[in-house]
Amino acid sequence: MPRAIVPANIGTVEIEYETLGSPLDPTILLIMGFTAQLIAWSDKFCQMLVDQGFHVIRFDNRDCGLSTKLDGVAADPMAVMSAFLENKPTPAVPYTLSDMALDAVGLLDHLGIDAAHIVGASMGGMIAQTLVIEHPHRARSLTSVMSVSGNLDYGAPTPEAAVVLLEAPSGDRQSYINDSVKARVWHSRRYFDEEKIKTDYARSYDRSFYPEGASRQLAAIYASGSREDALTKIALPTLVIHGTDDTLLQPSGGQRTADLIPHSTLFMVADMGHDMPEPLLPLLTSVIGSHVKLAEWHRTTGHAIR
Repeated sequence: MPRAIVPANIGTVEIEYETLGSPLDPTILLIMGFTAQLIAWSDKFCQMLVDQGFHVIRFDNRDCGLSTKLDGVAADPMAVMSAFLENKPTPAVPYTLSDMALDAVGLLDHLGIDAAHIVGASMGGMIAQTLVIEHPHRARSLTSVMSVSGNLDYGAPTPEAAVVLLEAPSGDRQSYINDSVKARVWHSRRYFDEEKIKTDYARSYDRSFYPEGASRQLAAIYASGSREDALTKIALPTLVIHGTDDTLLQPSGGQRTADLIPHSTLFMVADMGHDMPEPLLPLLTSVIGSHVKLAEWHRTTGHAIR
């Protein structure tokens, strides 16, 4: 896969990416979540978007996959969260969601793309929101999937999901794969497929196993604080998707995000947890595709968003 060298708060970062479909078609930029690699946007998901007439980009965030890793740079996400909750000065962090959003903008620059439809999942939804807030001219629409507004009163994980999320992963390959079933706590219960999740974890491990990046990405989330005031000023077509069974970022997070963004559409998906199970891909890609096509119609006709 190709790699882009983009300007960053640390000088430059290298971003591993993949493009699918024709660059002559409207571009959808996919931003994945916490510690998740670009392959978490499944090949089937991407192809379903390409088949609708879109040019699709997926990439590894910094500190993940095959993109730049900040080896040895310390971060204390719990200290950052405590400062945020107590309204104290935020401890220094290696980077914030704004820096990660700028990585995505740099990738668009590298590819010569003026603006794209921005789709982000989980932490990727937070980055997508930040990109649209801080670089609105680079976005044609926003789709925020199973994400939150940054207000910790909404979308908090259940205690069981939080424990699994913060648990250090096993270092050896087989233990890591075996432990993948712990994600059952936030996956879609109706569609949980143990063999598939083990296969996905094996593929992820073999491509890049880098647990060290988790603390820095989590610190970036907490250091970035709430986006609530800024979300009320978004003027782009916005779709918010959330699963009714999400235990990692509970549905109130999606509801709150949609409540804040003017004229946004909230699409609650029955039986979906904090994942995008294969049986739901036709529905999810259809809804996203329709949203993007409507945004393109608004843009080309000049009709106001209502």
